[in-house]
Amino acid sequence: MPDSLQQKVNDALWDACDALRGPVDSTNYKEYILPLLFYKYVSDVWRDARDGYEAEFAGQVEAETLVARKMGRLAFQVPTPFETIARKASHDDNLGETLNKAFVELEEANGDRLADMFQDVDYNSPKLGDKREATERLRVLVATFDREVLDFRPSKLGKRQDVVGNAYMFLIQKFAEGAGKKRGEFFTPPEVSRLLARLVDPQPGDRLYDPTMGSGSLLISVAEHLQHAHDTNDFALYGQEINRDTWALAKMNAVLHGFPAAHFERGDTLAAPKHLEDGGLMTFDVVVANPPFSLKEWGYKRAELDAKGHNRYHRGLPPKTRGDFAFISHMMASVVRDGGRMGVVVPHGVLFRGGREGTIREALIRENLLEAVIGLPEKLFYGTGIPAALLIFRYGKTTEDVLFVDASADFEAGTRQNKLRDDVDSERVVRALMAFRTDPSYEGEEKYAHRATFEEIEANDFNLNVSRYVDTYEPEPLIDLKAVQREVLGLERELASVRKEMDAALAALGLAINDEEPA
Repeated sequence: MPDSLQQKVNDALWDACDALRGPVDSTNYKEYILPLLFYKYVSDVWRDARDGYEAEFAGQVEAETLVARKMGRLAFQVPTPFETIARKASHDDNLGETLNKAFVELEEANGDRLADMFQDVDYNSPKLGDKREATERLRVLVATFDREVLDFRPSKLGKRQDVVGNAYMFLIQKFAEGAGKKRGEFFTPPEVSRLLARLVDPQPGDRLYDPTMGSGSLLISVAEHLQHAHDTNDFALYGQEINRDTWALAKMNAVLHGFPAAHFERGDTLAAPKHLEDGGLMTFDVVVANPPFSLKEWGYKRAELDAKGHNRYHRGLPPKTRGDFAFISHMMASVVRDGGRMGVVVPHGVLFRGGREGTIREALIRENLLEAVIGLPEKLFYGTGIPAALLIFRYGKTTEDVLFVDASADFEAGTRQNKLRDDVDSERVVRALMAFRTDPSYEGEEKYAHRATFEEIEANDFNLNVSRYVDTYEPEPLIDLKAVQREVLGLERELASVRKEMDAALAALGLAINDEEPA
């Protein structure tokens, strides 16, 4: 396949949005484009398998039975393949109903794997316009997905199976950019996800977990890092998401990235965590999350009534109107005690606010669980322009020291969003943390990183504001007063010369001004 294949696929999928422009708000494009991409993918895989088995058993007496038996063992069953709908789309006046029926059949044919995923999918929605207009738009949409460049059959893609998952990630990123503050929080920027994946260092055999997984982009980035770094599929994915639509995005995301067995549950993680084991919370080797910043309605009353709550709040209850430490407490309770790692994205207030948050923060530090605090640039995240920080926790640390990194000045500026450069900005952060982990003599890097002792943090009342530990102050350059004086004298001489020339010119014109004349 040519190197430009990914770009061609991305462009074709983005072109599909043209069919929706007009009556459909851009923030709702994902409701129609992403399910159709999923449907097209599983249909192409199903069709490819069918064609292969039919060729394999061609001419045999029980060919039809043998093909049916093989097809029944596929990961996904597709009662009505996309190709069937595409062939009839040009004269199907009930195309919206046809698509809705196909998704119902797809969900029912695959039991628990796809249960409830497409309940809110509606290609008959009035959002698409009246029936005639909607049908025409859907015909264009189906025709776009039926283009050769969007042929996702494995026999066609060959070794480029990643192109489909990458295209899905491309789309949800574009939709997040367009959503802004409305719903941009469902997606963690890929550069931040990749950085966090490297910092938590997943290993073969690990169980990976995200309790606020959104569209699954962060968790999948951790999984892909593990795949590429260790050439293995020996790991398991677990996640939970409260929003039904976003949970469905995550389920589709996992399948399109080759993780159909991911354990993604729907529900409120703080109120009713779904991943349980031996009567308590399941624990994981790596826990990552980008929780909603300072969530006001996080469930304080419920937590107050059951303060132990799977032993999540033994360090103290978070404040009523800020849920940051509620999520952190849940994550800490979900990490295995033998070498478990945790990475979480937080607003800067988490680093220094007092009261109940200060109490929890102090307890985490006294237990020697905090490994690193990394200040990030502003405008990285969709939905907010404020800078954020990464907190890295680890059970079984060999030192009480904590690494502080000020990475706030390292980024590529964009019009709406700034971006971390993997091989420059993120690489510098990773190098600093690796040096901290492996070299006890590493003290940091001037104006960038600092190795802080427990005593130093204690002296700062457990305030983790990065600026308290990393001095990035740049003194103003010294002013050469003599040089300034010489410059002023030179300007004055120049001004006197200009005045003299001007007076001479005025005198020649008979316009000389007598100093004794009244003004």
